[in-house]
Amino acid sequence: MPFDVVKEHQVKGLLEAKTGLYHKITDFPIFAGSKARFNRPKPFDCIAFNQASGYVVVWFYKPRQKKIYYKIPIEKFLILKEQSTRKSFTEEMIQDISEQIVIS
Repeated sequence: MPFDVVKEHQVKGLLEAKTGLYHKITDFPIFAGSKARFNRPKPFDCIAFNQASGYVVVWFYKPRQKKIYYKIPIEKFLILKEQSTRKSFTEEMIQDISEQIVIS
């Protein structure tokens, strides 16, 4: 899986969640005659995190097999990305740095 599948703005948000992250949820423009289909009311207008952990969760698709999800702390993911000579990572590479593996 390519390292760049985790976008820079996502990395920034996951790192900021540790020290404090505030995000205002964009208001959906609703006007008379609007043909918008998904204008369900939002449960809240913003969200804030403080001292939260950021993770990258990865699942490698394998037909007709149980799903295995790898929960990788963002810091360990960035170290792996920086130290790797490759542009992508394999399932074997992340097995050792995963904090939790969930099988369903």
